[in-house]
Amino acid sequence: MYSLTDLRAATEDLLATLDAVPDDDFAQDSLLPDWTIGHVAGHVALNSEGLARAARGLLDGVPRTMYDSNEVRAADIAELAAATPTQIRQRVRAGADDLHAALSDLHERTDLLGTEILRTPDGERRFRGEDVAWMRAREIYIHHADLGLSYTRHDWPEAFWRPLIEQFARKVSARLVAGDVNETWQADVVGPTVRGTAADLAWWLTGRPAGDGLDSDSGELPRIEAW
Repeated sequence: MYSLTDLRAATEDLLATLDAVPDDDFAQDSLLPDWTIGHVAGHVALNSEGLARAARGLLDGVPRTMYDSNEVRAADIAELAAATPTQIRQRVRAGADDLHAALSDLHERTDLLGTEILRTPDGERRFRGEDVAWMRAREIYIHHADLGLSYTRHDWPEAFWRPLIEQFARKVSARLVAGDVNETWQADVVGPTVRGTAADLAWWLTGRPAGDGLDSDSGELPRIEAW
C-alpha cells in the first residue's frame, strides 16, 4: 500500500501550486490535449471524490462504483472546469481531505483491502481496496506535472517514480536503462534498449510526449498509449 504520509505531502504540494496560479490562468492550456488547467484540477477533484465514494462503500458494506458512468464523469469534469478558480480549489481540497480520511479508515480494515471495486457499473475496469492509495498517488503526481507549470516529472520523488516504472516496465517491449540512478528494468517481451533518466522513463511510460529525453538503440521507441 502506498504511504498515506507521502500521499498527503504530494497533495499539499499540488494544492500549493493551484493556490499560486492566477485565476485567469485556469483557462490556459495544460499539457493534456483539449484540457485547460481548470480541467486538470477539476479531474483531480472528481477523482478524489470518486475514490472516496468507493472506499466508503467498502467501509459501509454498501458497494459503490467510483463513477456512475464514463459519460457522467466527462460531463462532471467539463462542468467543474467551467466553475470559478476558487470553487475548483475548494473542491480539490475538500475531495482530498475526504479521501484521506476514508483511506485512513480503510487501512485499519485489513479484511477489506482485497475487496474488489468497480470503476463504473459496466465492470470493465476493476481494482481492489488496497490499490486506492496508489491510484490516487498516480493521479496527484502525474496531473501535477500535466498542469504545465513549474512542477515537472523531474520533481517526482523516488518513492513515486520507482513503483511507477516497476509497475509498467513489464508492459512495454523494451529494456529500460536509467543512467542517472544506474538501474535497468527488463520487460517480459524482448525489445530495444531505451535509455534516459528515471523521471523521463516514468513520464514516457504514462504515455506522455513521445519519449522526451530518451534514446532507443533501434532508433524508435515502442508506442505507449496515454492513460
